[in-house]
Amino acid sequence: MSLLEVEDLAVHFGGVKAVDGVSFAVDQGEVFAIIGPNGAGKSTIFNLISHIYQPTRGRICFDGADITGSKPQDMARLGIARTFQNIELFDHSTVLDNLLMGRHTHRQSNFIQDILFLPSVRREERLHRERVEEVIEFLELEAYRNKRIEGLPYGVRKIVEIGRALAIGPKLILLDEPASGLSVEETQDVAFWIEDMRRDMGLTVLMVEHDMGLVSQVCDRVLAVANGKPLAQGTPHEVQADPHVQAAYLGTPEEVAV
Repeated sequence: MSLLEVEDLAVHFGGVKAVDGVSFAVDQGEVFAIIGPNGAGKSTIFNLISHIYQPTRGRICFDGADITGSKPQDMARLGIARTFQNIELFDHSTVLDNLLMGRHTHRQSNFIQDILFLPSVRREERLHRERVEEVIEFLELEAYRNKRIEGLPYGVRKIVEIGRALAIGPKLILLDEPASGLSVEETQDVAFWIEDMRRDMGLTVLMVEHDMGLVSQVCDRVLAVANGKPLAQGTPHEVQADPHVQAAYLGTPEEVAV
């Protein structure tokens, strides 16, 4: 059963067709990747799904409902979380505080209840803290729990952003280049975590990634795009072997010869 369905998706910025006629479906419990050369429209597709951009054309359905007209602030409530290609964290706050931000959409208390710090508020805070501690343990962030983001290595900050997305408790997580800038060892850790997200957390994963080793290791299916248009879809091996995909990455045989 498809958790996410994208039909004939397009967005135009003036005369530029950043995404033009992209369709795909991601099944529940699947790890699905969107690949393509720089400027292919991959992150723009993510921005359309998370409603940072509104589509010029097309339809987006999630968990059986049409969410095409939704707003960015609706995504967490619907069960969609994402990371960003450029890390978006609160640099002067601790790892713990950044992860607790991911629980904001689940808060049920109001301003007056928070001021009075009622027993119901304390119970809710404990539940949020327990959920965040589970994420910290899952991503092995215990040593960084109370450290500020601004003093952490790049690789750790990337993992914290994944952690904040997980803290939301999503059904679908969008990972925008999760291995970008990471070492070989850190990338392997990401591969293990993605597999655990699916197996242990029951998550569906949609990712944009350039590291084809990671894509081949963790993904069930892949969509290749170039110039905003779909090129091929299938298993990682099938897509990498597709001549249209090879031409998009390497150029035509004549161009490669030059």
